[in-house]
Amino acid sequence: MKKYRILGKELKAQTSRGYLLKNTCFSLLVMGVILSGCNSMGSVKASTQGELAITDIHSGLRLSVINKEFPILKLLLPDQPDSDRGIEIEFPEHVTGVNNTSGQLEHLYHLYLARMGNLNDRILAPIWTIENNTLTYETILKDNMKMVAYAKLDSIGIKFSYVFTNQSNNSYQHIQAVTCVQLYSLFTDTLLERTYIHTDNGFDLMASETPERLIMPLNEWLPCRYHVSYNWQIPDIKKEKAQDSITKYYKSIKANYPFIATLSHDKTWVAATFSTQTGNLWTNPERSCHHVDPEIPLIKPNETKFIRLTTFVYKGNLNMIFDYIFGDKKRYVSE
Repeated sequence: MKKYRILGKELKAQTSRGYLLKNTCFSLLVMGVILSGCNSMGSVKASTQGELAITDIHSGLRLSVINKEFPILKLLLPDQPDSDRGIEIEFPEHVTGVNNTSGQLEHLYHLYLARMGNLNDRILAPIWTIENNTLTYETILKDNMKMVAYAKLDSIGIKFSYVFTNQSNNSYQHIQAVTCVQLYSLFTDTLLERTYIHTDNGFDLMASETPERLIMPLNEWLPCRYHVSYNWQIPDIKKEKAQDSITKYYKSIKANYPFIATLSHDKTWVAATFSTQTGNLWTNPERSCHHVDPEIPLIKPNETKFIRLTTFVYKGNLNMIFDYIFGDKKRYVSE
């Protein structure tokens, strides 16, 4: 596994893409992503009303739990009304893995099935805590798989971590905690006019190969999913209709970085979701959601392993957030 650190105590970052940050001291450890600011302690205001909510006092970003039983979070920008949907995060939407004993893909948890009364997916309902700038819950999923989920707020977004402890007698492959980052209100992008990926040629609209989406009736465009390969092989087909009547589109070129970025309507803010490894990037345009789902290749009985991803919310442009995440290669040391 590779580790990367940004060198130096001041990151002024005047790059070919413009200014990034000034007088900021932080380190970046990529194993998911952990970003820690010099002023991380004392930078968050917790709710005083007993609810599960925190505010970053430097940026004004606000994170709250809007469903405790079936975990859903909401992130609001500074001065954004509480009534706005903002950015909603299904934390996670579902957890899947391939049971090595049966060879079958299993849902260890599924938010929508649980909502409909199929609570057998969990042995223990979520137990929530709040400490400093982190919302945490613990639960036990189907087959005695323990999961502790963390959402850490800072001045530029949320870092999600899922820690799994396999308390069962079965090994599981390809464990995923599929986290759906839904962009509503200021970021809604149903026609994918402001949602980008990065290729060898630079930024490209995720759906640039489907220009007809801009003129077709909405009920022909939706429902659909748009996929861009990162580690996975590019499918031979560009479009197919699944049995559930959802049209799937596949971009013919790969992303060279594992992230998706969406500009706000006024193009002053960027929301970008990133993980170090993923098979493909995809979105459901009806939700304007980001998916960069990493996985645990294998977890054996009594092992503990984790999944990490980050959603950045940044006032600036695409190049600035790209530099923030990936930076100038001269600033990194690979081990």
